[in-house]
Amino acid sequence: MTHTLNPADPAFAETLRAALPEGTLDQASARYLEEPRGRYAGQTSILAKPRTVEQVATLIRMAGQARVGVIPYGGGTGLVGGQVATGEIAPLILSLERMNKVRAIYPDENVLVAEAGVILADVQNAAQEADRLFPLSLAAQGTARIGGNLATNAGGTGVLRYGNTRDLCLGLEAVLPDGQIWHGLTRLRKNNTGYDLRHLLIGAEGTLGVITAAALKLFARPAKTGTALLVVESPDAALKLLSMARGLFGEMVSAFELIHRQGFDFLTETMPEVRQPFATPPEWCVLVELGLAADMDPQGALETLFEKASEEGLVPDGLIAQSAAQANDFWTIRESIPEANRRIGSVSSHDISVPLGAIPEFIEVGGARLAQMGDFRINCFGHVGDGNLHFNVFPQVGRSRADHENQRVAIKACVHDLVHELGGSISAEHGIGRVKVADLETYGDPAKLSAMRAIKAALDPIGIMNPGAVLRR
Repeated sequence: MTHTLNPADPAFAETLRAALPEGTLDQASARYLEEPRGRYAGQTSILAKPRTVEQVATLIRMAGQARVGVIPYGGGTGLVGGQVATGEIAPLILSLERMNKVRAIYPDENVLVAEAGVILADVQNAAQEADRLFPLSLAAQGTARIGGNLATNAGGTGVLRYGNTRDLCLGLEAVLPDGQIWHGLTRLRKNNTGYDLRHLLIGAEGTLGVITAAALKLFARPAKTGTALLVVESPDAALKLLSMARGLFGEMVSAFELIHRQGFDFLTETMPEVRQPFATPPEWCVLVELGLAADMDPQGALETLFEKASEEGLVPDGLIAQSAAQANDFWTIRESIPEANRRIGSVSSHDISVPLGAIPEFIEVGGARLAQMGDFRINCFGHVGDGNLHFNVFPQVGRSRADHENQRVAIKACVHDLVHELGGSISAEHGIGRVKVADLETYGDPAKLSAMRAIKAALDPIGIMNPGAVLRR
């Protein structure tokens, strides 16, 4: 799939200025040209900040006429380079940050309609004000925007109970690559009228169009919440504990996060202000959250789980939050681990998923294979309830990731080969972006890749939408 695109040059900028309200265009500052881990940087580009879907349509239509690539930009929190056009001709960056209104809330329908530029935390707060819950929760929720969450089908800590972002969306408003506006902002829960364009755009990372608004599912807020940090003997014990918890509480298990000792050690090394609950960090522990009915006792429920698990030799120790403040402290630990990782600087980071039953084998075999390649620290943590692990490889103390730069490709291949052997995915929740395009080609099913290329060619024949992301041009 080869396309010849033109740069977003001054002449193109003047054409856009004549068609758009004053102040829509600007020069892209550094924050629009970099990604959180600092590995990739984009070129100086024209930045557009539209306020309406009609303005987005004008931008896309004119970009198509001029054969200029368009990079949709949300909160800039993506970790696979989907928002940074490295090595591309200077593109038009289309930021949705000014489309930041919650258009409507329908509490009785459990629906909220938000524009793509609304920050995730603001969606959560708007739902809370209506005594509802929007359950998508992730570390970057204070800066990530809902359009980017949809474009990448973001996961987070609530997937076990509520599903990915795809499962939280009823309808979309979007601009297609030819500039047409798709008015698909339905609140219907049943709508069986042919191909579901919503699911095609969700997870497409802006390569098939620009999401400008969404109708999102809300839920009743759990009447009571219980939180605990439970020490487990091994990842296998963690899986048995998960099965036990779901047997006792069913779908009331809201989160089940695996944390390795290395995560605590990194927090001690880089973020000593984060309060840690264990004098000596355990090798493995899980952060468990229950969302319960009004007639249930959260502490009693977690004590029952602890006692039963202890009797079966799964949990030798643990802490049950006695207050909301203690629960927040537990969650602060989990949510601070990615920042601690960033400060250490990984040699290679991996967002993978495997079938739940394969998690112990993946962790054991993956560690052993990497040990044959060198002396590394591995921080393995993540959403074990849905099989998604962040399996990140770091240099030993006294060394930096630059010392292992020549091993990065081999380390990633080692991890991804094992994931593939176990029937897993090399991208669980971060997407493909530009970083994993070659990986998708290596491990992706040929029939699926062929269909993806056909869809891309049909909807975006010029190849202007996020060129270089997901599929090679």
